[in-house]
Amino acid sequence: MKISVLGLGIIGQVWARNLMADGVSVTGWNRTPKDFPGAVLAADDAIEGADFIFIVVADPPAVSQVLDHIAPRLVPGQTVIQSSTISAQWTLRFAERVMETGARFLEAPFTGSKPAAEKRQTVFYVGGDSDLLEAATPVLKPLSKAILHIGPLGSASTIKLAMNMNIAMVMQALSESLAFARQQGIPDDTYFNALSLNVSKSGLVDLKEPVLRKGDFSPQFSLKHMHKDLGLAIADAENFELPQLKNLKAIYQRGMDAGYGDEDFSVLMRLLEKSPLS
Repeated sequence: MKISVLGLGIIGQVWARNLMADGVSVTGWNRTPKDFPGAVLAADDAIEGADFIFIVVADPPAVSQVLDHIAPRLVPGQTVIQSSTISAQWTLRFAERVMETGARFLEAPFTGSKPAAEKRQTVFYVGGDSDLLEAATPVLKPLSKAILHIGPLGSASTIKLAMNMNIAMVMQALSESLAFARQQGIPDDTYFNALSLNVSKSGLVDLKEPVLRKGDFSPQFSLKHMHKDLGLAIADAENFELPQLKNLKAIYQRGMDAGYGDEDFSVLMRLLEKSPLS
């Protein structure tokens, strides 16, 4: 089996390394050349002879650019696994473009940041034909702890955006709660001990407690990518009322304007620390 990974960012690099460690033949490509084992300079070279082709890039325009490079070289028998976080509308558009070449298309956005990917704890949300999912399972399973078949093409992108909406809102609630406690003189040890015994404790608390304590916002999942995802959700919702999401999107825009885009999305804590109440 030969695998191509198109997009050697935080997650793409980890997946490629894990597959290589399993003895799989992996060729990588990045729109901006990167010094990475098995990386090539041309996308069409990366997919030559590939059975499965992962696309894991930032946003719909980036996916479109990747397809510009590879669509002329896609052939029947190849499967494109689109793992970038995009919306249902974009998924259907890209699927049509791939399938016109005779290649197959599976959407597999995922949840899990860099630490989860390194531990092979990614959760894939899959949209598309069940037979194609079965064929792709040997590729997805070694990278993940769960593979959820959500439904037809587009449905996995929708559930991915819904999950990111939830994560972003929970993170903001955690940050504001902690900022309030700190402002009132409550030590972090006391706050997190109380939270550990509270019904609102979550997996996100476990993940972000060390980050918030240290103020180290090195990217596990960047602010700019969550900002993008919230915008995609608002665009797909059209006239559906999502008041908290729209308010939160404005806060994320403040973070972007402050130059925090490349840091972890928990960096929005800095906006609270700089508020007049702190």
